[in-house]
Amino acid sequence: MKKLKILITNDDGYEAKGLRALIDALFDIAELTIVAPATEKSACAHSLTLTRPLRFIGVDDGFYKLDDGTPADCIYLALNSLFEGNKPDLVISGINRGSNMGEDITYSGTCAGAMEAVLHDVPAIAISQVVDFAVSNNDYTLAAKTIRSLVLKITNGDFPLPHREFLNVNIPSGVLEAKMVVTYAGYRFYANDAHLHRNPRGEEYFWLGLHPLAFKPRAEKEGLCDYDAIELGHISLTPIHLDLSAYHSMKRVQEWL
Repeated sequence: MKKLKILITNDDGYEAKGLRALIDALFDIAELTIVAPATEKSACAHSLTLTRPLRFIGVDDGFYKLDDGTPADCIYLALNSLFEGNKPDLVISGINRGSNMGEDITYSGTCAGAMEAVLHDVPAIAISQVVDFAVSNNDYTLAAKTIRSLVLKITNGDFPLPHREFLNVNIPSGVLEAKMVVTYAGYRFYANDAHLHRNPRGEEYFWLGLHPLAFKPRAEKEGLCDYDAIELGHISLTPIHLDLSAYHSMKRVQEWL
């Protein structure tokens, strides 16, 4: 069996437990190159660093951290500097500590790593683990098993998505076995969770808190949304495309003009 050449990144930083679990799940069935941010870049979205230089720092054979880089930086630079025109077969971003469902995808550095890959015509998967943020030792066993299974399916066949689409995978918490279901991105509810504090000099500063996971299905859509699948204990697989055009509103805007 031919080994896939896989480029890996994340947004939790090069020392993240989820990244280590991903590497351990795939090292014997694929040729891995890892380029991850030197520090955590959660919620950095699809940002590129344009105002300062970036540099690769070797961590191990085929493993680099990108000094103050984002996940999109990691993929962009790796494809242009480490592969020399010979693209990898697949990019995997994760395993993220925390879910990436619904409109959270737009904030997600994990998903952005996959987005950057498909912009360069490389198939990509983003994978995230629903966690309890009050617990430091979350279990990535099911996530690791899932991504290994998906990679083996790709090795034995074709990637199921067309040009400029990536697969967004979310893993339920607290289970070791679950079935995979195909979902759409749910409707995410948001609230203001900014916490005001003052330093010893009386100066105000804010910490942005974590929004509770609150979703609803989209009324016009059939099947399960990603959040409903997770609530049922399933593994959610959501195809995501990068065309953000609201085609159904084009006529309305034209009439408005």
